[in-house]
Amino acid sequence: MQPVAIHLVSLGCPKNLVDSEVILGRLGAEGFVVSQEPETSDILMVNTCGFIESAKEESINEILELVKLKEEDPAKRVVVAGCLGQRYPEELAKEIPEIDAIVGMSEYPKMPAILNKLMSEVREAREADRVHVGDITHPAYSEDSRLRLTPGHSAYLKISEGCDNPCTFCSIPSFRGRFRSKDPQHVIREAHELVASGTREINLISQDLTSYGSDIDGDYLLPEIMGELDKVEGIDWIRLLYTYPYKFSDEMIDAVARLERVIPYIDMPIQHIDDTMLKRMGRRMGEKDTVELFRKMRDRIPNLVLRTTFIVGFPGETREMFQKLIDFVKEFRLERVGVFTWSPEEGTPAEKLPDRVPREEQERRREELYLVQQQVAFDWNRERVGTEVDVLLDSECDKTGQWLGRSFAEAPEIDSVIRIPTNAGEIGDIVRCRIVEMDEYDLIAEPVTS
Repeated sequence: MQPVAIHLVSLGCPKNLVDSEVILGRLGAEGFVVSQEPETSDILMVNTCGFIESAKEESINEILELVKLKEEDPAKRVVVAGCLGQRYPEELAKEIPEIDAIVGMSEYPKMPAILNKLMSEVREAREADRVHVGDITHPAYSEDSRLRLTPGHSAYLKISEGCDNPCTFCSIPSFRGRFRSKDPQHVIREAHELVASGTREINLISQDLTSYGSDIDGDYLLPEIMGELDKVEGIDWIRLLYTYPYKFSDEMIDAVARLERVIPYIDMPIQHIDDTMLKRMGRRMGEKDTVELFRKMRDRIPNLVLRTTFIVGFPGETREMFQKLIDFVKEFRLERVGVFTWSPEEGTPAEKLPDRVPREEQERRREELYLVQQQVAFDWNRERVGTEVDVLLDSECDKTGQWLGRSFAEAPEIDSVIRIPTNAGEIGDIVRCRIVEMDEYDLIAEPVTS
């Protein structure tokens, strides 16, 4: 009997990507074969995103693409996993009857059994039991034995699930659940496993890294878990993604500054700087405390690179409030910035807020803020020309004939790259380079010869 071949499309954020790796790892251990070719696969799965409207549309479109393949070959099975399936299981089952199974996040450990049953059942039995969605507050289980979808030298390590923050624009707690920390022993074990597979860069992810451990014994344990990871031989870079400014303590700042392998790169979305906007957004820190925190981090962490995100066009945002955000970006000159326009998310408090900003004005503000930040980023890149950095090689010979890599200042997939015009080594090597030129957001570098 031929093994069942599964083709998986992973959408959304790195947290979803880790979920996809866990799913594939467990299926592989149970005898399923992972295929890159949907046309020759028995099971077509999409791990969906349900965060914002554009992500939901992308997920629906991908489901429909897989349904088309099933129409050409009715023996195929279409499976929907992830956030959209967790958030709208009954609606998806009703509106897209071609879906054979909808699997929520709490049911991932049961995925091999669900798919085996799916392949053996007749159509009538499948239609009667299509939805497998359980409690969203399931414990944060261990995520070892993953089948990696990222390059071997760089990996994401998820240390918690869910979120307890009261942001009025965010729907994530409704389908990811309350905040739950992963057992510290599981985190360390997973780090060792990743290193054994060739990982040199570990990117810590969570909906809220800062709160790690607060549900274990009431203490914020991010400094402790960073310290334990710092002891793992084989890790070169530990990067913090998705920190939340509230409760980012002096101990956390000192840990970033002190620990050898924790690089001075902090991703900390603050969303706005105007107090009225921050209050409307349900954020727990106002302008004064945010500014104080940023200045403290700048003073105490050498070579700090700060990444943040802003939401423009939130209900009630006046031109004066937006100008305050522009002035903040000009003054603080943050190295990395993402800008999003607000969209009303079903079930969130912000959906009911009055004084909506017209879509055209939202887009104008987004473009204006991007242009201000672009000048900041270009000025910073000019300042980096002539300096030496360690570059982690990600890939060789792109269409420009150059190697692509990153320094500690570039997070994978979301930031710019460093291009090296000569053969610099092997993928996964860390090479000392001198930055010789900037090309807008990217940098060009040459290996430093001894």
